[in-house]
Amino acid sequence: MSANVRRSTASTGVFHKPVATRERAEAEAKGWGRLASRIAVPAFHGQIALPDRQLLAYEDVFVTGRCELLMGDVIALADRDPAVQPRLDRLVDGVCADLRAAAEETGKSVPLAECVPDLYLDRIRPGGRLDRWYLRRDLPLALPHTDATLTLRELADFTLAANGRQLRLNVADTIDSLRDALAPDRRRLAGLTQGDPTEPNIADPLCWLDFEFAGRNTVVGEAANLFWYLMGLGGWLVPRYQPDVYACTLRLALPPLSGPRIEHLEPHRSSRHIDVRYSWNTGPGRGAALTRALDGLCGERGSGLEDIRAFLALRILSVIPPSRLAGHDLLLVLIKLAESQDPHTTLDTFFTTTPAPHPHPGERSSHVPSSA
Repeated sequence: MSANVRRSTASTGVFHKPVATRERAEAEAKGWGRLASRIAVPAFHGQIALPDRQLLAYEDVFVTGRCELLMGDVIALADRDPAVQPRLDRLVDGVCADLRAAAEETGKSVPLAECVPDLYLDRIRPGGRLDRWYLRRDLPLALPHTDATLTLRELADFTLAANGRQLRLNVADTIDSLRDALAPDRRRLAGLTQGDPTEPNIADPLCWLDFEFAGRNTVVGEAANLFWYLMGLGGWLVPRYQPDVYACTLRLALPPLSGPRIEHLEPHRSSRHIDVRYSWNTGPGRGAALTRALDGLCGERGSGLEDIRAFLALRILSVIPPSRLAGHDLLLVLIKLAESQDPHTTLDTFFTTTPAPHPHPGERSSHVPSSA
């Protein structure tokens, strides 16, 4: 999701997306063109050069009536009303079908250097985002439910039992392993895709939006992006830490009904051990969407994370700056990072959620449209 993209409407039915340079605008237009015959996309009306930026003119699918809501909105409505769930199921099924078709029809094994670099190679490279966020300073972590603070480097010397599972939280070692797994010469199956399958970039009825990363993208990277947005970003971190982006990209921007939480934490400094109990709470619609996406893209969810591990870890690390996260939330992010690197973690165990019940009918949002 691009922070500078606002899903605004205009009476002309045209949406103007600002792009910083002519090169990036042309690359995006080319990406749109490679997808226009394969998946549902807005019409493209051309490129406008201004003195300080470029504008890409797309059909505004909300003004023309092609679409009503974004995936994030449909999830929020399904969280509040079970009658919306079939609508969400159809949307998730369509997304998965498009991603599977991209792999089957345009997929080929290529070095990562031949894929769109922005979400992965640019972030993992030495001196890039991960270095700036995690390695150039020793971030403090205030342990929730205690008065103790540990830095990330200190935390690497501790063992951690999270819901009974023994883990290690060594971010520097994880970044080293990601650099090896995501080296530019590593070959991966990649197809022609939109490149950023997230809740603000998918409209309902199904139409893909925002082609900044469109082109040849890895199949497992696309899946990791979608899964982590459903699991951790859309219903938790983005509305909490990027509220302006959340409000200006979604149509309804309804607040999440629940989120993950640390229920118990007990540090043992003498033995360098921490006991944690946490729950990963979601709305019922969000939990169902995640399960359906996993079934649609992975099939056997009891299998391990081998194929998706590196891409999932990079998404966990590289979207919200850790310096902005409260200790409670940063610890939850680090626990999921550690789980993603544990060889015993399966898709089922990693993506286990605890859906909250639907609210009482009298408490449901008045935003639910009658057509839902």
